[in-house]
Amino acid sequence: MSNQNISVTLSSTRRQKPEDDKLVFGKVFTDHMFVMDYSGDKGWHDPRIIPNQPLQIDPSAMVFHYGQTVFEGLKAYYSNGKILLFRPERNFQRMNQSNDRLVIPQIDEELVLKGLKELIKVDREWLPKSEGTSLYIRPFIIATEASLGVHPASQYKFIIIMCPVGSYYKEGIHPVKIAVESKYVRTVAGGTGTAKTAGNYAASLKAQEVAEESGYSQVLWLDGVEKKYIEEVGSMNIFFKINGVVVTPALNGSILEGVTRNSIIHLLKHWNMPVEERKVSIEEVYQAYKDGVLEEVFGTGTAAVISPVGDLFWNGEKMIVNGGETGELSMKLYNTLTAIQVGKEPDPFGWVVEVEQEEK
Repeated sequence: MSNQNISVTLSSTRRQKPEDDKLVFGKVFTDHMFVMDYSGDKGWHDPRIIPNQPLQIDPSAMVFHYGQTVFEGLKAYYSNGKILLFRPERNFQRMNQSNDRLVIPQIDEELVLKGLKELIKVDREWLPKSEGTSLYIRPFIIATEASLGVHPASQYKFIIIMCPVGSYYKEGIHPVKIAVESKYVRTVAGGTGTAKTAGNYAASLKAQEVAEESGYSQVLWLDGVEKKYIEEVGSMNIFFKINGVVVTPALNGSILEGVTRNSIIHLLKHWNMPVEERKVSIEEVYQAYKDGVLEEVFGTGTAAVISPVGDLFWNGEKMIVNGGETGELSMKLYNTLTAIQVGKEPDPFGWVVEVEQEEK
């Protein structure tokens, strides 16, 4: 399938591009999108780049009723006349893992990466060039079969849309306040936690709302069985530096395997820093805090890369991490990974993929 031709239909009108210093995440989208359809008799077919437009879809489309949908998130960066992607193949590999869990047909990872590159070239003028800015990329799949029967759909759409985004930290990195969630659960092993699917995020909104009402920006999820072991923070993976060792919850069937998480683990090992993937209980973290050895806490994800935690609230106790300041390791990881992403530092892992270089 990867040798399919990708047709291109250019938009006759152009949208207003926001200035780099006025970018708002996920509000203004580029002129074009990549689309591909699936049917039982044809498989995935008709890959095309078309003007960005509303979808015409039947009210009984199964995505609306049974939530059969997956998505991904990644970024393109401008660097010295080049357009760079960071580990895009990992995103499409993970999308196929999500597809498997949601019983959505596997995509040709090579073809959709080719389609993404072509889409970026068509909308290259949308790529912001100021430091810290990027082009956010959202590939997703929805079940479009018009049916109210509870079964895997026979028709789907794969779509990529893109939007220019500003720096996540406009005024520098500031640690966030996190509340440990003990009532609601995000997912459980055997559920859809390892898939990047809409339902996981819908399930998180209530706890997020409650946390925000109490002055906290995110929730720290515990496992859904014992309410004891740490899983994720908000929609990010979580790391703890305890007495010189970096610890992150092991992938257990309910934790999403983040691309940034994987990259951070690689970097730490490359620096010969001790890093452990294992079960981490909230009691262990609290005891480390009481013993004065909870040195840093940070989340990892595509949007922020590194999000330091300065205040962790659990069981009526407020844990102030590193004096509420961004830790040295968090800052080093953030600076190194963002520098690799935009080609300012060597890439010893072969993570950066060049889309296009400007003609001289």
